Amino acid sequence: MKSYRDLEVYQRSYQLAVSIHKFSVQLSRELSWDIGDQIRRASRSIPSNIAEGYGRNKSSRDIINFLNDALGSNDEMLFNLEFMKDVGLLKEHEYKYYVEQYIICGKQLSTLIKILKNQ
Repeated sequence: MKSYRDLEVYQRSYQLAVSIHKFSVQLSRELSWDIGDQIRRASRSIPSNIAEGYGRNKSSRDIINFLNDALGSNDEMLFNLEFMKDVGLLKEHEYKYYVEQYIICGKQLSTLIKILKNQ
């Protein structure tokens, strides 16, 4: 691996952050400032924490801390997706797609954390 950009979890979470951003700017002005801002920040936090952890390149423990932060943001996105579905901001098929993708991200992050802990 040459860079964090080579990680599948980074690539997936980055594409999700782009997709969430595009979705959120289509919300009404009021919602864009409220839930839109929250999901933009949470979705960007995942690839940002992956990049920052690997960018510091100090120790596995430091990287794991950033990956744990990314995992927390991933869980935050799962909560927000369910909330948006339940209040009618997301269609069922959009919800299912995003949840599936964030579940995969969560599994990839968890696996990466386990690998680094065992090094």
